[in-house]
Amino acid sequence: MFDVGFSELMVIAVVALIVIGPERLPRVARTLGHLFGRLQRYVNDVKADINREIELDELRKFRSTVEDAARGFEGTVNTTVSSVESEVAKTESELNATLSSVEAEVAKTETEAPESKSGSAAPQQQQNPAP
Repeated sequence: MFDVGFSELMVIAVVALIVIGPERLPRVARTLGHLFGRLQRYVNDVKADINREIELDELRKFRSTVEDAARGFEGTVNTTVSSVESEVAKTESELNATLSSVEAEVAKTETEAPESKSGSAAPQQQQNPAP
C-alpha cells in the first residue's frame, strides 16, 4: 500500500519515542496495534462482501442462462410434441378411413356371397339324389 522501507520506519520510531516519551509509547503502540487490527478486519470484511456480491452476480447470470436454455428446450419439446400429435392424428384418420373402406368392402362381399352361395347350393342338392 505505502512504500515505506526499514530506514523510514526507524525514523518514525525515533520521532515517536521523542514526541510521545518512553512511558506512554508502549500504550500508544498497543492502541495503534488494536486500531490497525480493526482496520484489517474491516478491510477483509469489505473484501469478503465484495467477493460475495460478485459470486451472487455470477450465480444470477448462470441461473438466467440455465433458465433461457430450459425455455428453449421446452419450446423445442413442445414443438416436437405438437408435430408428433398432428402426425398421430393424421395417421389415425387415415387408418379410420381405411378401416371403414375395408368394412364396406367386407359388407359388400358378404351381401354378394350369400346370393352366390344360395345359387350354387341348389344345383348341388339336385345332383346328389338321396338313396
